[in-house]
Amino acid sequence: MKIHLLRYFVVLAEELHFGRAAQRLAITQPPLSSAIKALEDELGVRLLERNSKHVALTPAGAAYLGHARLALERLATARDAAQAVAAGMRGRLELGMTGSMVYREVPAIVETFSARRPDIEVNLREMSSAEQLEALRHGQLHAGFLNAKAFPAALASVALADDTLVCCLPDSHPLAAEKSIDLKRLADENFVMFARDVAPANYDNVIAVFNRAGIHPRTRHAARQWLTVIAMVSAGLGVALVPASLARAGMRGARLVPVRGMVPLTVGALAWRKEDAGLAVLASFVEVARELLARPQRTQRVPARLTR
Repeated sequence: MKIHLLRYFVVLAEELHFGRAAQRLAITQPPLSSAIKALEDELGVRLLERNSKHVALTPAGAAYLGHARLALERLATARDAAQAVAAGMRGRLELGMTGSMVYREVPAIVETFSARRPDIEVNLREMSSAEQLEALRHGQLHAGFLNAKAFPAALASVALADDTLVCCLPDSHPLAAEKSIDLKRLADENFVMFARDVAPANYDNVIAVFNRAGIHPRTRHAARQWLTVIAMVSAGLGVALVPASLARAGMRGARLVPVRGMVPLTVGALAWRKEDAGLAVLASFVEVARELLARPQRTQRVPARLTR
């Protein structure tokens, strides 16, 4: 059934006058008469009684009118929904995120985007960087907040704000009260490392720092999340180098101490598939992320103690 037949019938049923109905529809009367006859032929019932003096709905026409109006309303709703999704105003956004990203810019980006696009459902999933890269490759995520130094050619990315590695020490450690320390003073310590298979960039950055300092770290333990690294340090299992942004984590039993001569690192990024760049919902999210990341960032202050 053609949609315009329903619309013509509803307008004529409201006006009960061919001339006025044709005027509302911006057509002449003959096409309107032909459309009503075509609709009646398709339904196999007479919808309107009409002669030269009056037009009236038949019982079948009166019953059909409500359904016709509802059908047109639903079609209009479907049209509006499709147009809203195409314009990036409605839809669903699947995002990946490493656990530590919650202490960086991610919450602000998601919150700002949701405030501007309240009809877009944003779903955040905690995943390792390696898992996100695999999910992006298979089209299971629209974008991901992850740690990597380089990305496959199929991905586009925008870097998050710089972060800095600091030393994480147990409260009871002799150097925990220092304002800053020379990394060489930790040469004989047992280190808790971030597992390389989870996020090679995290591991490689830490090793690069040790190499520059001429230290061969004595690795005793490995963890798959930064918060686990801090928890192991607070339990007295070793020391570690962790991102300064984790100061927001609020865990007990450990202190973050700046390392002298440490340079900021740009590792975190928002990544997405280049072939998905035309998706309006993704494009609008990337636009918000770029806007917030372009703003001047306040320097991450490292508190002497991590507390709840």
